[in-house]
Amino acid sequence: MTANKGRDTEPERRLRSLLYRRGLRYRVNIRPIPDLRRTADLVFQKERVAVFVDGCYWHGCPDHYRPATKRSQFWQDKIQGNIARDADTNRRLREQGWSVVRVWEHEEPNEAAERVMAALGGQ
Repeated sequence: MTANKGRDTEPERRLRSLLYRRGLRYRVNIRPIPDLRRTADLVFQKERVAVFVDGCYWHGCPDHYRPATKRSQFWQDKIQGNIARDADTNRRLREQGWSVVRVWEHEEPNEAAERVMAALGGQ
């Protein structure tokens, strides 16, 4: 599992590239709220928008997640914990006035970029 990247994945890099080419500037892999120990993949601090690019396996994509066959209970608990943490993160950020955009790794990058742009107010 050490070969699985936690940041700078290909879907993240594609989305960042599209947004950068559209003139948007952002912070990468930082905590939107300093006392919340969760990092967003892209953060637009002034606009208070946090973007997370979620992997289909690790975050339990309803379209692509396939349960593990070995150590299935461990992995089921792990993925369910990730889903619960994602929901908690969304709730906490929204309570603090942030907009949250969650992008699945399989999403078409241009469509994901449009969703981010919409969250930013159509810049």
